[in-house]
Amino acid sequence: MPPYPLPGKTVLITGAAGGIGRACARALHARGAHLALAGRDASSVATLARELGEGRTLPLSADVTDRAALQEAVARTVDRFGRLDVVFANAGSAPARPATLATVDPAVFEHVIEVNLLGVWRTVRAALPQIAAHRGHVLVNASVYAYVNGAVNAAYAASKAAVEQLARALRVELSPHGATAGVLYPGWVATGMARPVFGGDELATRMREIGFPRPLAAAVPPEAVARRVVRGIERRSASITVPRRWQPVGILRGLVNPLCDRLLIRDRELRPLLRALESAATDATPADDVPGPRLPPAPAGPRDAAPHPPAAAPERPGSRADPAPPQPGRPGTHR
Repeated sequence: MPPYPLPGKTVLITGAAGGIGRACARALHARGAHLALAGRDASSVATLARELGEGRTLPLSADVTDRAALQEAVARTVDRFGRLDVVFANAGSAPARPATLATVDPAVFEHVIEVNLLGVWRTVRAALPQIAAHRGHVLVNASVYAYVNGAVNAAYAASKAAVEQLARALRVELSPHGATAGVLYPGWVATGMARPVFGGDELATRMREIGFPRPLAAAVPPEAVARRVVRGIERRSASITVPRRWQPVGILRGLVNPLCDRLLIRDRELRPLLRALESAATDATPADDVPGPRLPPAPAGPRDAAPHPPAAAPERPGSRADPAPPQPGRPGTHR
């Protein structure tokens, strides 16, 4: 398709005050776009709007779990700028700490799905009439977790895989209107969400080192993501992968994924780490309060007889760059 110049275009960003959202807002504003900056924290998006200059920005308080709030955000955007050309469904949530499917708090799991999948759906649905009318573009923030193994982070991985499919469907459905849709696949990004797995927590850091080969385990700054987002929107790209070293994995996922699953299942270091997570969760919760049957202790085989790492479940901030980590035991929102 022909280039899609950004000067004069209006872009709505959810999760605008987080690390990726904030970096993308700055980059898009520098390219001449009008910005509607939506986020749950009204003061944070207002601060960002003042930084960029209020002439081409509109701060909006909106929670992606609230359909009416998103519809109002779109209406206010159109009232202010006359139209909406691009929507970047960027807001999302991650658990406060890694957990297996057997031990994760059901409320935490369902909150992640609520925000990451249904929140994207609500955002896109509210914006679609404008996007179709103005032959615009939809960008959804997925993750490389859309296709890598989601062990101890299954809710996040499942939600990102679902978001990818949503965007694929949109790409076809918007084509009669001359509009387009794309998916953003960030790898590790150097924001608050990543701090525990880059030395902030010993157990979480070791899991990252085991689960991701060294070239894929490094983090990139959010500004690198923003540069690719701007370029991807201007090209109406169907996919944006940051950093690019993840692209072969995404392209060859049908071959790579079964191999990676087998390697993780057989890894001699990962099993005791998984047992440590489950032990910490069951030890911290009274038996009467654990929903469903309790798992029996996993037997230690000859390959798994090494002493367990520290049993405390690692804290994970709920944001790629949120100002503060979530409260203990509560899901956090990000971006």
